[in-house]
Formats: sequence, C-alpha cells, structure tokens
Amino acid sequence: GMALAQRQVAVQEGPLYRTEGSHVTLWCKVSGYQGPAEQNFQWSIYLPSAPEREVQIVSTVDPSFPYAIYTQRVRSRGIYVERLQGDAVLLHITKLQDRDAGEYECHTPNTDERYFGSYSAKMNLVVIPDSLRVTAVPQTLNKVERDSLELKCEVSKSTAQHSHVSIAWYRQRGSEAPVEVISLSRDFVLRAGSAYAQRQATGDVRLDKVGETTSKLTIYNLHPSDQGEFYCEAAEWIQDPDKSWYAMTRKRSQGAVVNVQATDKEFSVRLETEKRTYIVGEPVEFRCILEAQNVPDRYFSISWAFNSSLIASLGPNAVPVLNNEFAQREALGQLKVAKESDSVFVLKIYRLRLEDSGKYNCRVTEREKTVTGDFIDKESKRPKNIPITVLPLKTSISLEIINNASNVLEGESLRFGCNVRSGFGPQSRLSITWQLVDKLNRRSEIVRLDREGTLQPGPSYAERSSYGGIQVEQVRPGSFTLEIFNSIKADEGHYECRVAEWTRTLDGEWQMVGERHVGTPVSITALEAGFAVTAISRTPGVTYNESFDLQCIIKPHYPSWVPVSVTWRFQPAGSTEFHDLVTFTRDGGVQWGDRYVGFRTRTAIEKAESSNNVRLSISRASDTEAGKYQCVAELWRKNYNSSWTRLADRTSNLLEIRVLRPVTKLQVSKSKRSITLVENRPIPLNCSVKSQTSPDSHFAVLWYVHKPSDADGKLILKTTHSSAFEYGTYAEEEGLRGRLQFERSASGGLFSLTVQRAEVRDSGSYYCHVEEWLLSPNHAWYKLAEEVSGRTEVTVKQPDNRLQVNQTHKNITVLENQWVTLECLVSSRTSPSSQLSVEWYVWRPGHPEKEAVAWLSQQSIVRYGDLVALGDLRSRLHLESPSPGLYLLSIQNATVRDSGAYDCRVEEWLLDPSDRWYKRAEDLSGLITLTVKQP
Repeated sequence: GMALAQRQVAVQEGPLYRTEGSHVTLWCKVSGYQGPAEQNFQWSIYLPSAPEREVQIVSTVDPSFPYAIYTQRVRSRGIYVERLQGDAVLLHITKLQDRDAGEYECHTPNTDERYFGSYSAKMNLVVIPDSLRVTAVPQTLNKVERDSLELKCEVSKSTAQHSHVSIAWYRQRGSEAPVEVISLSRDFVLRAGSAYAQRQATGDVRLDKVGETTSKLTIYNLHPSDQGEFYCEAAEWIQDPDKSWYAMTRKRSQGAVVNVQATDKEFSVRLETEKRTYIVGEPVEFRCILEAQNVPDRYFSISWAFNSSLIASLGPNAVPVLNNEFAQREALGQLKVAKESDSVFVLKIYRLRLEDSGKYNCRVTEREKTVTGDFIDKESKRPKNIPITVLPLKTSISLEIINNASNVLEGESLRFGCNVRSGFGPQSRLSITWQLVDKLNRRSEIVRLDREGTLQPGPSYAERSSYGGIQVEQVRPGSFTLEIFNSIKADEGHYECRVAEWTRTLDGEWQMVGERHVGTPVSITALEAGFAVTAISRTPGVTYNESFDLQCIIKPHYPSWVPVSVTWRFQPAGSTEFHDLVTFTRDGGVQWGDRYVGFRTRTAIEKAESSNNVRLSISRASDTEAGKYQCVAELWRKNYNSSWTRLADRTSNLLEIRVLRPVTKLQVSKSKRSITLVENRPIPLNCSVKSQTSPDSHFAVLWYVHKPSDADGKLILKTTHSSAFEYGTYAEEEGLRGRLQFERSASGGLFSLTVQRAEVRDSGSYYCHVEEWLLSPNHAWYKLAEEVSGRTEVTVKQPDNRLQVNQTHKNITVLENQWVTLECLVSSRTSPSSQLSVEWYVWRPGHPEKEAVAWLSQQSIVRYGDLVALGDLRSRLHLESPSPGLYLLSIQNATVRDSGAYDCRVEEWLLDPSDRWYKRAEDLSGLITLTVKQP
C-alpha cells in the first residue's frame, strides 16, 4: 500500500561540553524522507556573538558552501563530514577551537514532492579549557627477575563542570602495540589487562591511590616479559545529556624504562625454508626452530600465519588446530602442521597453488602453569617473515584477435575472433574469457566459456545475453568468436580475449598451466553525434492554387536501419501556437494530426529511400496553408529487449510560407459623359469592365449617386458576386425601387442601370464601384480587387414653357341691360396633356384695387368673386369653356357699374413622374375695356 512519511531530522542532543584542542564528532540523521536513499547534509553555526546570523561550515553536496572563516579548515580536512550511511553522518572537528562554541544546525535539502516535516535540527556545543595534567618521573630502572616494581603518576584537573577521571597503566616494547597493565575506570572499577589479569588476581599487580592526585602501580615478582616502557594515561570524562559518558581529553605521562634481566628463561625463534621461489605443484616446508634452555621442562605454544592470517596453532599438548580453508586442505592431505621435536615445528604444503604466494611466519609463546592448572602467557616471540613466490606453469600458446571494425556506428554489431595459433596440445583444454576495459580503465567481464564448454555471462551482461544480444561460439578447437548485437555507446573500449590452458594432474584434478591475452580497441560513434535537422523550401512565397514543397533534411546520413521519426508542425498565420500536422513514424507509418483535416486532401508526405529526409508536398495553396512550418526529428534505438529508447530530438528552423493572391487585372472604364433629359424620360447608365483577372471572375457592382449638397456618394443599388440584389438607403429614401432596372450583357463585362421616369431631383453625378471576386482553393469566395468607374453627370429638367394667351387689346361698348361676352383665348400650351386654370380680373372706375371676378380651376371647378365686392354683378356672371383653350365670361343685363378693364390670367399645370401636379407656366391676356352706356 501507500503511506505518507513525515521528514524528521535529528541531531545529537546538547549542550555538549568539549575541551579545546580535542577531536569532536556530532551526529545527524534524517528519517521519513522521500527521494534517493543518499541524502545530503549541510552544517552551520550560530555564534554567541551573533545568535541570529547563520555561518555556513560544510556541505556534502556543495563545495562552495563554507564561509571564508571555515574554508581553509574544510579544505585541509580540519573539518569534514563522514557519511555513516545514506541518511546519517558525523561532523568531525579535528582540533576544537574556542571560537567553535555555539549553536550548530544540521540541515537536509528537500528531496520530497512537498514540504512535510522538519528539515533541520539544532544543538549547543560548549568549548571549555583543557585542564587535565598527567605527569610522572622519567627514569630507567634495571631490575632482576622476581624483583618488585613501584611507579607513581600525578593526575590533576580544574574543570568547573562535574567530570570523572580514569587512570590506566601501560607497558610498551618497541613498535609493538601497548599492553594494558591495570586501570581504574571513571566509575572507580579496578581492572587488569588480559596479560596481567591472572597476576592481579594473585596480588602480584596492584594500583593504589596515594593522596588526592597520585596513583601508584606496584608489580611483584617481575617476569622478563615485563621489560619495557611503563607510562600512565588519564582521561577526563563528562556525562552528556543522553546519559552517556564521553572522554573529553586523554593524556599520557612520560615513560619509565624498565629492564628485567632473566635468570635462565630467555628463548629465541628462527624460521627456515629451502628456497623462496617455487612452481605451481611443488612442495614447500617451513621449519620453526626454538632455541632455549630446559625446553622439556617449559611450556610453549606455536601459531602459523600466512599474510598475517592464522593458518594453525599448536598448544603445549601439540594438537594442531587449523583455520578455515587450511583445515580442508589438511583433510585432503594437501597440508600438514606437526611438532617434529620439542624444539622443531613444521608446516608443509605438498602442492603449491598460485594463491599460496605471500609471507609466512610462526610465533612461539611461553606459557606458565598456575596453581589452578590454567596456563597464562608469559612471553611471545616471532622471527622475520619469509616471503615466497609461486610461479604459474608456463604455457606456450599464442593468440591473435580479429576485429571486424575498429570504428562502428552505435547499433551496428561487433564481431571478434580469437584464435590460438600455436602451443595448444591435444591433451589440454582451453577456457576463454572476454573482457571490456573502458576509458576509465574499469574492467568488466562480458562472458566466460569454461573448459567444459559452459557459457557464463558476466554480471553486467547477463540480462542482455538472455535476450540473445551476446553470442559466443567455438568455431573449431582453439578458435572462438564473440558477437555483440545492437551495440551501444557503453560498449566502446578495449576488448580483451583471455585464454587459459588447463592440463590434468596425476591426482586427476585440472590445473591451469598458464594464460595469455590479446586485445583490440573499438570506437563507437554515438547515434546522436552530429544529429541535426534543417527545414528548407524553394518557394517561400506561392500564389493561390499553386503547389509548394517543404523538405526536412536529417544529418548525418543514417543507414536505413536507424529509426527516425519526423513530425511536421504548423503555426497558421496570425496564430501563436504550433500543432502537429503529420508524423512519419519510426516504423514507416503516417499519422495525421486532428487539427487541420483539410490538409490531408491536398497534402502528400514521402520519405526518401536512401535517407531519412521527409518531403511535405501541398497542392492548391490557399490562405489556410499560409504560416510557419517546422519539423521535429526524433532519433530512436531499439534495445536488446525489444523496448525503444529515444536518444535525442532536434527541432528545425522555422519556414514561413506566404500564400499570395493573384495579381489583379481588373480595369473599369473611366470614361466621363453628361446626359440632359426632360423629366419622365429614362436615365441610361452604363458600367463597363474592360479587363478581368480570370474568366471565372465574378463581379459585385455598386451604383452610387453624388449630389452637390452631399459629402459622399449615396448607394442606390448593389448586385453581389452571387447576383443578389440589395437596394441602398438612397433608393429607399427617394422611392426609386419601382423605377430601377438592372441588366448585364451576355458577355458579362457590361452592366446597365436604368432609372425610369426621371425626375428633376434625380439629377446628379452617377458612377459604379466594381468588386472582382474569385473562388479560393477552399471553395470560398474572396474579394480580389475593386475599382471605380468614370462619372456620368445627369441633368433632368422640366419641359420648355410654350404657354401663350392672346394679348390683343379690345374695346367693347354696350348699352345697359344688354348681354356682353368677353373672350380669353390660349393660342398654345406646353403639353397637350397639361391642364389649365383661368382667373378673370377687373379694374372698375372708383375702385382702388384689381378685383377677382371668376375662376375656372384645372379640375373644371368654377368659382366667382366676393359678393360684397362685386355686388349684384356676381349674380349676373357666367363662365364657360365651349372648346379647349377658349374661355368666355358673359355678363347679363350689363349696367354702367360693370364698366372697367377686364383681363384673364391662365396657369398651365403638368403631372410629374410621381403623379403630382405642378404649375409649369402662367400668362395674361390683353386688356378688354368694357364701356356700358345708358340708352
């Protein structure tokens, strides 16, 4: 299951009191962590003078971690960190200084997925003066065996803290290790060393305290083995917070040299052998000879050693006890340890092996039998070592190695041949070992073929061999081959073929006669060496519907068996993101991305047979294909276990492809013309396309009119490239929709607009705006170009005035009570369809103003003048139009008051194109002077 641990850093509990000049260690360990088994540690100190300021001392990971004050001590290993295990260390300060006092912090850098727990711990270290003093009188004493010896030692301290002192006496002879005589522990326990335990039990060795600071060593019945230099050593102990005792300081006194003259019990030892150099299989005998007086009456034991390791030992009873493998060889009759006489002891090896080369020695110890029957050691002696050399049996075989290629590409197979050319007898057998020595001179065994023909891969090659990645074959006796398939960079180095010759000995065992080796270097070029990718295109700019190619060039030129996958990536113009377009996989397949489905129908991808170059071909280019292209190549290696490893990936340069629209050839006629016409006539307007970019071009035509009072032209009508009609706001506002007629010629280049029933307000400057549209490769219409035509100035006017009324002046005289008729004749008019209105006026004597008499409207409605003004005349008036253009005003029963100057005013009304009547002209007739007389 899964468990979460909390990181815990622990440090040695403080405060710790340590003496100046001593060697101090502080432990720190971490638990509950995640990440690697080997954690890193960093030590810092907070000095009493600046308790808030961290001073870095030493780190297991960062050589630059120490501050300058500690740099030299760390470099000279005056301060260093000892790793006890992956998560525990010791901080060593070899010579404690007074300035080393302070609060120490142990910190472990985080290797967890998140911060959880403690990452540092602190403790205090107090540095106190070293006050321990140990003194003794240096002297030389000459004693005789069985004499007594008395030595004194002065030990004092002045430590303020509570501490204990231990005292021990030692004897040392020359370069031998010191032998403990007797000691008084910090807990006041008296104990003798192993060499003096028996004598202390019998009272021959004593340690007494004389006064506060003096201890006295007494040895009764001195033995010759007691000869040597005696000194006393004292240690000052303090109890740490964890209740353990720690020796803060340890000092020894000057020594007293004691010579003990033996009476008759001296002895000497010598070691002898026949020669120092042997051949494998030869016997050797070592003789250990004891020279002493009264040997039969004394007790001696002997031990044999090889390269300081115990072979066997014989006690006073002469029964040999052998150690480890020597006991096995003794059981097989290959080795013998015996006592030849009271003074001669023998070690014999009947058949030497190569591994028997080394140093041999014997040690003789005299022992004393106590009253209880036990033996105690008195004195030991040993002669100088005798080194012997065991040479192998000589072989006469000679080798040659065959290398198929000294410089290969990673992934290619390595094939070696190892042939025994001579010296190989029919009774011999061969074993072969293939080894690799890398550039760091590290040797690893690839495979071993023993003399029985059993194949054994080396530890580093076992798995690879199990998959068939390594093959060893014996082609014929004395001829071997090694083949390593699918080589990797780590296979580079010096290959050695080691052949050993074996012969059977008389006892039936196989014995190696000798070994020969021969080697050859192999250099392997990593697949990713020089791996690079470049994207190229010969057509960075293309026009709609043209094709273009992109090439991804892979270098170096890899063999066909080297798997490379190539992915083309695409960033559309105006975008900031790349997406995979298509991938040529390492196994030769093609995988399309899912973002740009339209690419697949017009894109082809191919890989060159002779290289890993990948070509991307895109036909019928459009805006969709405009943007930046980039190829990414991945280099792969198939491992011996059929898994894949991606060795490297490279990204090419960016290729920007610009897709340009065709160059327009649109030309619209710029001719200018003027048209003047009478209202109600049609206005013919033409728009001519003189040239176009493509026969498949479609046109949108926008018709505009510009009035002097407007800043810009106003849209009348628009026909889209798909032949849809859209009326402009001007057409809606001016009510033109019913009067517009649009036509397009069969040839397609002439567009006509007719404004029916022209009105005066239709006057203005007319022009067309032509847009050329083409169908893109994506089957979408796009506007390629636009152009404006020349202007047509249109003037619409009303018909010319042709209204004429008879201007002849007349004088008419009548008698009262007669009828009189006044005539108003229209001789001509502007239009036959026009309508006329007639109004009669009179100037009568005695009246200051002109008076309206009668009206006839254009709708033929008759009205007469004001009753008050006209009086009874109004009732006697009669207005009629007997024929078109003739208007008669009759006065019945004329009176003298009716006399005056009469005339008529004629108005001509026309119907405009919008079916609204408007007054086009007016005219006055000549005056008719009427005189009415009494009979």
